[in-house]
Amino acid sequence: MKVPALTTDQMMEVDRLMIEEYGIALMQMMENAGSRLASLAIQLMKVSSAKKKVVVLCGGGNNGGGGMAAARHLHNRGIEVKIGLATKPENLKEVPSHQWNILQKLKLQSAETADLAKADLIIDALIGYGIRGNPQGAAAEWILRANHSGAPILALDSPSGLDATSGLPGEPCMRATATLTLALPKEGLLKESAKNFVGELYLADISVPPELYRRLGMQIGPIFTQDTIVKL
Repeated sequence: MKVPALTTDQMMEVDRLMIEEYGIALMQMMENAGSRLASLAIQLMKVSSAKKKVVVLCGGGNNGGGGMAAARHLHNRGIEVKIGLATKPENLKEVPSHQWNILQKLKLQSAETADLAKADLIIDALIGYGIRGNPQGAAAEWILRANHSGAPILALDSPSGLDATSGLPGEPCMRATATLTLALPKEGLLKESAKNFVGELYLADISVPPELYRRLGMQIGPIFTQDTIVKL
């Protein structure tokens, strides 16, 4: 399926309009993203039993919050989930912090390096589309560990470390088996330089109304007529 792509700045404007003009709260978008991500994760694992293991790597921003929401949905569906948090809990933004507090009540275990190689799937929710420069600190360490684990990787919105507009990988950059991007694909995901980091590209509906796109001068026809996730 061919659909229009957005620059990073355009996606930031979509997020702003969703919240400020249409009253679609960040928590709503995060829940939609997490639910879609969990569904695709199960589809990719071809789950036939509840004995699957998933490690969800989460950063401190909204991308991490989407990963946390996905972790909860996977847990509810009988998957063994462990969380790798790339920041201190007290440094989380407000909405991701809310998601984190829910996971604490569920008593999900923290991921260790050894868990990555044993995982049936790693979910990359470390860094979102707004990255500037190379990943640093714990996020960079988790990227390197995940890339060397041998486990399949599903990235949320954009592989961590990839410039979502230029398609140029940072150092390090997550090498995803598949990427679930949100609303519309980011331009960088479609670049030749990004191909080996994006893997198979899927698009998820997070309830952006077509009226919003028209305000940006874009005419977007129905994309999600058959499902809330489409393969691009």
